[in-house]
Amino acid sequence: MPFFEDFHIDELPEVNGVDPGAFKQGMRLLAAGVTIVTTAIGASRIGLTATAVCSLSAEPATLLACVNREAGAHDPTLQSKVFCVNVLGVGHLALAKLFADRARVSERFAHGQWDTLKTGAPVLLDALVSFDCLLGQTFRAETHTVLIGRVQAVRAAPNQRPLLYAHGKFGSFAEDQA
Repeated sequence: MPFFEDFHIDELPEVNGVDPGAFKQGMRLLAAGVTIVTTAIGASRIGLTATAVCSLSAEPATLLACVNREAGAHDPTLQSKVFCVNVLGVGHLALAKLFADRARVSERFAHGQWDTLKTGAPVLLDALVSFDCLLGQTFRAETHTVLIGRVQAVRAAPNQRPLLYAHGKFGSFAEDQA
C-alpha cells in the first residue's frame, strides 16, 4: 500500500481546528515572494497580487498558484486557461500594492511595461522573472482554487532583489555577511 494516496480535501472529516486568527497570525510570519498573477481574455487584462505561488516540478516545468475564488482574476483565469506569474523585485512595491487594491482595478495595467510571451497572458517586462503558463489542472481547496500551470516560457531579469512579504509588510532579503 502506498504511503500517499490521492484524496479530496472535501472528504476530510469536519473537526474543530485551530483558531482562524491564530492561523492568520502564524502565516504572517512565513516570508513569501510577491508576484502578480495575470491573465487575458481578448483585449481585457486582469491580474492580482499573490504570495501563494511555488514550484511544483522541474520536468515538465510546472508551478502552482493559489487564487481566492472571490478575486476578480479567478474566473477569467479559469476561462482563458492561461496565466503568467510575474515575480516582483523591490522596485515594484507600488505595483504590488496597486494590484492588491480592489478599488483600483481599472488602473492596474496603466502602470509598468507589459507585453506577452507564448500564451497571451500579460508579462511585466522588468519583473525579476515571469513564468508564462497554460492552465493544466485546478482543484478547489476551501476558499481558494489551486491552479497548476505548465510553464511555456520564462523571462528573467535577475539583477534585482526580490520583493518579499512577511509580518504584514513588504520588504526585501538581506544577505548573510558571514
